[in-house]
Amino acid sequence: MEVLKEKVEEEEAAEREEAAERAERREKAMWPMEVQKEESTVTQEMLRDLERKLSEIEVSIPEKPSTFTNDPIDVSKLPLSYQSNTLKEEHLLQVADNFSRQYSHLCPDRVPLFLHPLNECKVPKFVSTTIRPTLMPYPELYNWDTCAQFVSDFLSMVPLPDPLKPPPYLYSSATVLKLQKGNCFDFSTLLCSMLIGAGYDAYCVNGYGSQELCLMDLTREVCPLTMKPKEAVQEEEKAPPKKYAIRPPRDLSSRFEQEQEMKRQKAIQAEEEQRLRQEEERLMEEESAKTDPLHGLRVHSWVLVLAGKREVPESFFIDPFTARSYGKDDDHFLGIESLWNHKNYWVNMQDCWNCCKDLVFDLGDPVKWEYMLLDTSKPLLSLTEGDDSEMSEMNDEDDVENLGKEDEDESFDMPPAWVERIEISPEAFETRCPNGKKVIQYKRAKLEKWAPYVNTNGLVSRLTSYEDLECTKILEVKEWFQNREDMLELRHVNKITGLIIDSFKPGHSQALRVHSYTSMQPERDRVMEFYETARVDGLIKREETAKTMTEYYQGRPDFLSYRHVDFGPRVKKTALNSAESNPRPVVKITERFLRNPEKPADEDVAERVFMILDERIQLRYHCREDHITASKREFLRRTEVDSKGNKIIMTPDMCISFEVEPTEHTKKLLYQYEAMMKLKDEEKLSRHQAWESELEVLEILKLREEEEAAHALTISIYDTKRNEKSKEYREAMERVMHEEHLRQMEAQLDYLAPFLAQLPPGEKLTRWQAVRLKDECLSDFKQRLIDKANLIQARFEKETQELQKKQQWYQENQVTLTPEDEDLYLSYCSQAMFRIRILEQRLNRHKELAPLKYLALEEKLYKDPRLVEILKVFV
Repeated sequence: MEVLKEKVEEEEAAEREEAAERAERREKAMWPMEVQKEESTVTQEMLRDLERKLSEIEVSIPEKPSTFTNDPIDVSKLPLSYQSNTLKEEHLLQVADNFSRQYSHLCPDRVPLFLHPLNECKVPKFVSTTIRPTLMPYPELYNWDTCAQFVSDFLSMVPLPDPLKPPPYLYSSATVLKLQKGNCFDFSTLLCSMLIGAGYDAYCVNGYGSQELCLMDLTREVCPLTMKPKEAVQEEEKAPPKKYAIRPPRDLSSRFEQEQEMKRQKAIQAEEEQRLRQEEERLMEEESAKTDPLHGLRVHSWVLVLAGKREVPESFFIDPFTARSYGKDDDHFLGIESLWNHKNYWVNMQDCWNCCKDLVFDLGDPVKWEYMLLDTSKPLLSLTEGDDSEMSEMNDEDDVENLGKEDEDESFDMPPAWVERIEISPEAFETRCPNGKKVIQYKRAKLEKWAPYVNTNGLVSRLTSYEDLECTKILEVKEWFQNREDMLELRHVNKITGLIIDSFKPGHSQALRVHSYTSMQPERDRVMEFYETARVDGLIKREETAKTMTEYYQGRPDFLSYRHVDFGPRVKKTALNSAESNPRPVVKITERFLRNPEKPADEDVAERVFMILDERIQLRYHCREDHITASKREFLRRTEVDSKGNKIIMTPDMCISFEVEPTEHTKKLLYQYEAMMKLKDEEKLSRHQAWESELEVLEILKLREEEEAAHALTISIYDTKRNEKSKEYREAMERVMHEEHLRQMEAQLDYLAPFLAQLPPGEKLTRWQAVRLKDECLSDFKQRLIDKANLIQARFEKETQELQKKQQWYQENQVTLTPEDEDLYLSYCSQAMFRIRILEQRLNRHKELAPLKYLALEEKLYKDPRLVEILKVFV
């Protein structure tokens, strides 16, 4: 009602303005002619001014929006359902026309409904029958986000021919997939078909959207890949203070200097914030100046997913262009005219003065949503308790009134979809983007996508972040890779600092996980992180600079967790990659160990420092739980012999120790001497391990250079199109097997092959040779028949003799045999008689068939094409 009142008021105001203009024109018509002539006088200066203003006006001819309705489509290859309507579909179109006429009569101020656009064959089809629910055979397309991302990547956006009206054509999803482009209604239809097939309660929406939404303009949106996830701040649990804790050292820094530094930092921060605020205000002013003249009138289609099915907690919108989800109260969605699925069609009867924020998506409420078909599966209206009681009383009264009357089925079933089955080939699913590439421009960012194996280095995605809105100054570049043999997954390049971070998947030959560097040259700043479970030494991280190397370990049996090596300058300058021949001299090695519960704390070393130049070794042990200080020990390492060659004896001044609870055996020189000798061996081992770490770094750098130069890609054995080696090997094996099969068939059928092999190859047979081949073949076959008969006869005689011997043995030992022996004898006799009868039958059958086989072979030889011409004379 409020909309109608506003409409009437606008019409009355327009009528008043028109009446005022007519009165003004009548007054001017009644003015004297002289006054009109004076007003119509134009000076030369006014003409020049008008000409100058007209020359400054730039007329821009708008480009005709691209559409794919003119693309050639072979209608003859389309199914019959595309080219005509069934009786049920014709009935549905009549129902839709009747519904549209009633709607236009009751709501004359609203736009016509989008009910039955034309398809590829220019046949009107109802929009609900264009949706064909389909569950894709790919597990990746089972959730709404992956389905939306696939539709967004696979199709190219085509704007509507008229931004103020729905399109006159609505193609089938199968055709849209073949053309790989479409407008917002094609996007929504395909996405809705996939979501309904996956079990979601999804609907296509015909409404109004913002300019950015309708034109897929993401230049004002922040790229989702640039948003950093909010890290959950975990409050560290403070350990309860100990009763006898050491007080922290006194802070001797100047408070005045700290305050001045804080003021300076605050001033710099305030200036930066003010600059950013002014920049944002300027951008807001520029954006507000570019107001859309068609705001609120641009037609757009998107997908609505209602809560309930597939454990969806809350209803939301999906923009098929960008695959992004929005809440129902988002400002991009300005209004809804209608929505539909594969079962019914609903018209929104609610006011959209506040966009879609106040809309109630209870499709069972006929006051808010007018449905076209009386579908029994439509959602039920949510009622309160009072309304429920009133409705139950009304239903009881209706039941009494309609008692004895036949129920009439007023529902109309929706015809099945006329669209072909939606199929996506594995090649199309893998390629995704049209022509294998797609570029999306965001605010201060550009996202590029490629299909796998399009780039030789395995690059599938690149995100470039810029400092300015014009996208001229690059801040950083992120690149994602797939199917790399070196397991490279992500590369992050900071253009300002030059820092490069490579991330690897598990499976690298050196167990690399992350490699951060600025240069691939050795002895530069770099950080290497490893998969500790794939390494024997448990190394998880290595940090290297020009003068130091720090390693972190985990899960080692010796409980080593940290090693820091300080290097000194080389004696002579050599090439940077000559660490093996001229390693950097080690100045200091610091090692830290975790607590070993099998040792007492006073004997478990927590930190060990080898000061090589000073010839000292410092030890710090773990602190016991009931102590506030830990034991320490320092050894002054000297050479074992002096300048004269005399052996140096261990003295008390060579070991300086502080023990919390000293014991007698630790004060003895022998114990200290043995400990120092053991530490000398461990120092050699640590220096050797540091040298091995340097060599490993050089090996990794060399390997990475080779991998980057080759950038080989892995191909699955199931990918028969790309795996050329597997394809060639399979074709060769099939060819060899086929040739072997043909050779066996020829060998089985060619009974002259053994005899023809004795003759020279390629020589033509003479009559004498043909007769000799025939005779040899027949004689050989005759001999085989005789040998077979002799073999059967020999086996028959052998079985008979063995049975006679067994019977004779039984006659001799019949009195002494046990019942078990008699049973064994009877079973043997039964089996022997069975074998003898079988051999007798085989021998008799062979005697009967042998002459027939001989005559059959002789007839074949006379009919053989190689001998028939020669043997005709002898027949």
